[in-house]
Amino acid sequence: MSKFCTSLLFLLMLVAGFGQNKTIDLNPKDTLVYKQPYGLRIGVDLSRPITSLLDDNYTGLEFVGDYRLSQNLYIAGELGNEKKTRAEVVGSNRLRTNDGPLYDFTTSGSYIKVGIDYNTYGNWYGEQNMITVGGRYAFSTFSQTVNNYNIFDSNRYWSPDGFTPGEQGSREFSGRTASWIEGVVGFKMEIFKNLYLGASIRLGILITNADKESTEFTNLFIPGFNKVTDGSRFGVGYNYSVTYLVPLYKKAKKVKPEKQDIEDE
Repeated sequence: MSKFCTSLLFLLMLVAGFGQNKTIDLNPKDTLVYKQPYGLRIGVDLSRPITSLLDDNYTGLEFVGDYRLSQNLYIAGELGNEKKTRAEVVGSNRLRTNDGPLYDFTTSGSYIKVGIDYNTYGNWYGEQNMITVGGRYAFSTFSQTVNNYNIFDSNRYWSPDGFTPGEQGSREFSGRTASWIEGVVGFKMEIFKNLYLGASIRLGILITNADKESTEFTNLFIPGFNKVTDGSRFGVGYNYSVTYLVPLYKKAKKVKPEKQDIEDE
């Protein structure tokens, strides 16, 4: 009997020793894995249709979209069309002729922009908002039509109250092209499930600005780029978008491993 008790006591001591060697995790890991949606987000720029309704000299439409490549990286792009009529005046005092401005013209054409967006915003659990920085390469093809013009003559003897009328009737300069790169800063906010409101500001730098037909009339407005000024290759643009995400699949969100210090007691 004493031999049995001695063996049982030895076995209990051995089990207790193994139990003390096993560490107790007082902070158990959360095993719930959050999967983020990946897919194609498409929509329209709201500013161009609104401007078309308010301004009789402008019509435009732009489609926007992006496709998620990784947790923070997106392929993004825009495709649009613009038509704008502008009047030009002369001199610092905005000198006009009797019949109005010195000349007016209409620009009409299409453009495409392709590039990337990088999301810098760290979302909380379940959020899909974005604050992005990115870039685009853009290309536009368009035509310039001079609707009417007057001849600028500094000699006021024959025309003291205005300028000499120019050629009657419009004249079109087609086959114009331009390309540029853009830096883009913007955001997208999920207002309902998979539906987003967004806005962006763009700074463009012209790479090429060519016409294939004539140099008689320079490019003063480029669809997708905006106004062109002498001596400057920079242009500024913006958009306000509403987009819808078409989720194609989901991937688990990558979590950075936490560093743990192990101390031996």
